[in-house]
Amino acid sequence: MIELTAYLRGPQGCAWDRAQDFDSMKGMLLEEAYEVVDAVNARDFDGLEDELGDLLFLIVFYSRLAEEAERFAIADVMGRICAKLVRRHPHVFAERPVATPEAALESWLAVKEGERKADAKASAPSVLDGIPASLPATLEAYELSVRAAEVKFDWRTVDDLLDKIEEELGELRRALAGSSQDQRQRIQEEVGDLLFAASNLARYLRSDPETCLRSANQKFKRRFQALEVEVAKRGKRVQECTLEELDGLWEEVKKREAG
Repeated sequence: MIELTAYLRGPQGCAWDRAQDFDSMKGMLLEEAYEVVDAVNARDFDGLEDELGDLLFLIVFYSRLAEEAERFAIADVMGRICAKLVRRHPHVFAERPVATPEAALESWLAVKEGERKADAKASAPSVLDGIPASLPATLEAYELSVRAAEVKFDWRTVDDLLDKIEEELGELRRALAGSSQDQRQRIQEEVGDLLFAASNLARYLRSDPETCLRSANQKFKRRFQALEVEVAKRGKRVQECTLEELDGLWEEVKKREAG
């Protein structure tokens, strides 16, 4: 693949590939990463094999762009990640064995924290440094709470977190009932707090909010499309149905799925 990518970028290769740069490929990189996630969620292993290939090609392509700019090459990328993995696994490679996944994670995080402190480029080091601003908001919320939890700033129990979500719901209800000039801003702020708390809940329960929400999106899409089929069987369109009719059909679709 390395030689093929170099050929595509060469004078005898593809005009489109030669025209690409670091910025033009960003959207494709994100798209391919999400398609990998979709294949994993669907347990579509044939699709996963294909999507991983697409993602790998983009990694090689970016490395080729960097090599042409005399920055680094794919070998440097692989060497750097190998060195990082060895460095962050002292419990494997430095004769400091641990017995549990939790202890292994603690060892990993300790090395990571040491690396952050040693980074002289950070003028005001923070445990929250380095989280990409381009992340989807749900994943950014997840990463922020993960970093905070690494330094023990976390909820003691899931019940505490559920109480927090109920508290945020109460604050949102109060904002909705208000009549101040800044009501819209308050509502937006409270909705954000609620979403952030829900993201924390997903992380606390050893999931991630992006996967949870994407799964919920797909479930809603599947059920709504089934509802549309049921409406069509009755010779109608969704727009012609009352809310009561749609609610009844929605419950039927849910019961059929459960059954």
